[in-house]
Amino acid sequence: PMEQQATLNPEQKTAVMHWEGPLLIVAGAGTGKTTVIAERMAWLITEKKVPSDAVLTLTFTDKAAGELEERVDRLLPLGFSDLWVSTFHAFCERILREHAMEIGLSPRFKLVNDIEQWLLLRQHLGELELDYYRPRGNPTQFLRALIQHFSRAKDEDVTPERYQAYAQDCALNLDQTEFLGGIVPESPEHQEELTDTQRVQELARAYATYQRVLLDHESLDFGDLLMYTLKLFRERPAILSRYQKQFQYSLVDEFQDTNIAQYDLVKLLAGERRNLAVCGDDDQSIYKFRGASISNILEFKKDFPDSVEVVLTRNYRSKQKILDLAYRFIQLNNPNRLEAQLNGAITRPNLKIRITKQLFAERGKNGKIEHFHYSTHEEEAWGVVGMIDAMKRAEPDRSWNDFAILVRANDHADLFTQALERAQIPFQFMASKGLFRQPDILDVLSYLRLLDNYHESRALFRVLQLPVFGISSYDVVNLLNTAARKSLSLFEVLHIARTIPRKISPKGLDGIDRLLQLLERHAVLARSKPAGLVIYTFLKDVGLLSQIASESEGEAQRRANILNQFMKTVETFERGTRDPSVRNFVGQMDLAQEAGDEGTIKPDWDEGPQSVRVMTVHAAKGLEFPLV
Repeated sequence: PMEQQATLNPEQKTAVMHWEGPLLIVAGAGTGKTTVIAERMAWLITEKKVPSDAVLTLTFTDKAAGELEERVDRLLPLGFSDLWVSTFHAFCERILREHAMEIGLSPRFKLVNDIEQWLLLRQHLGELELDYYRPRGNPTQFLRALIQHFSRAKDEDVTPERYQAYAQDCALNLDQTEFLGGIVPESPEHQEELTDTQRVQELARAYATYQRVLLDHESLDFGDLLMYTLKLFRERPAILSRYQKQFQYSLVDEFQDTNIAQYDLVKLLAGERRNLAVCGDDDQSIYKFRGASISNILEFKKDFPDSVEVVLTRNYRSKQKILDLAYRFIQLNNPNRLEAQLNGAITRPNLKIRITKQLFAERGKNGKIEHFHYSTHEEEAWGVVGMIDAMKRAEPDRSWNDFAILVRANDHADLFTQALERAQIPFQFMASKGLFRQPDILDVLSYLRLLDNYHESRALFRVLQLPVFGISSYDVVNLLNTAARKSLSLFEVLHIARTIPRKISPKGLDGIDRLLQLLERHAVLARSKPAGLVIYTFLKDVGLLSQIASESEGEAQRRANILNQFMKTVETFERGTRDPSVRNFVGQMDLAQEAGDEGTIKPDWDEGPQSVRVMTVHAAKGLEFPLV
């Protein structure tokens, strides 16, 4: 629908052709926000002759950055290839790779993800000097909570030094209170305040230790990218001045979800020119809790009181009935909404603007909204799938891609995907987690565990059932029974399979022989070759690659995509270690799964056959489907 918008409406034109000074764009859902940003970049470059590398545009996701850059490319004449369109983190990484040494960092730093952070902290648990926060049992969840706390500190532009200064202030204030006689030393109030001070000091020490561990390993986490870029600009004014001169105009997308550190960064870059345009809508926030999403927009108005405001309310995505219901429903968030705060629900005399965020449909008044109530989750899933099936039968030419099922969390999708599978309706679950739980990946990991330890009976049980070996379930049961009776490992039973009283079938014996030969050959390979080569050899030798190729187009593509993403995980492991062996890889995978890592799956949106899309509401942000 957005592509059908032939010309810019008056509000969009105002935003696109704003020349000098700060600009605030409040863009409701489906009002052409991406169009405005792309057209503004093109207008600055082609009409106002601003160099293409002098316009900096920062977005929230790689997908959004890629789509925006592609759209701007289509608007510009040939030859403009040096656009700065990226996520905040990608921008900061680019800056730090060039200037890391200016603040004592290695330019070869490695970016660590959540699981790698957890592994590093786990290895250095003793150095954290924990007392109040000492884990009583498995430290997994505890360490994740600590890492999340440090991440929030970085989002709020709180460095370890600032955190330690705060902890010292807490202790100083407590000492002064005691000295002034404000609290009886042995009173419960004193003990509570003393404990709280110790807690803060302990967290401050742990935060500083965590940062030292990262630097010792030449590693940065994603929060560090922003924190160290701010440090670079604040401590090296010549470098800041260079980029302030380069970036004459800055644009920020999804401004309502920016954190304090990100806002500080764009304010620094705007400098005295103040040519900063921000685009956001607090009602579309998905990263901040209710109420916090308006803080940056209000802060922007305080920092730039002379900013021009443009409110986009013409919707090109939905029909009016849907927009009206959405507007009535979002009012329940009042007074924690920008519209309510600016229009008098809370008096702000210093902000002399009034806005209305009610959207008006350019596509007409209709729009079907129906409510169906079911007594069980299972009944709901079958009801939804039944409706999809009926709609498709009524309109055979309609694409399966027209349908989307939105759920609150990934786990809530299971019943719907099961119902779709039973109804033989093609679907794609746009999950972001669960790579290591995919059947093909479980097969590979089980085999690798066998190479590390032949007597890993649970892993061998899974490998025995691979179709390529042709071992029947009856044969597997006999093998398990013998192992239990003789107190042997399953691997030991394979060597005496021909002597088992309850005969193993000839086909089963052939499969066992083939498996033992492969294990022996691959074990030799695993002693000297990296994990990636061993995995590829296994996939080829057991015929898994050819088996995937023989599947239907959609299933073959899905399984190939899963394997490709797993191999990227293996490549990342090999690049980040001096010991890329199978044993080390299996150990790392065990630790990662202990830390709660299920493996990330990147959905393949553009390829593959038609399918119903099942996804979380978060994943659906900015997408369009005729039937939801």
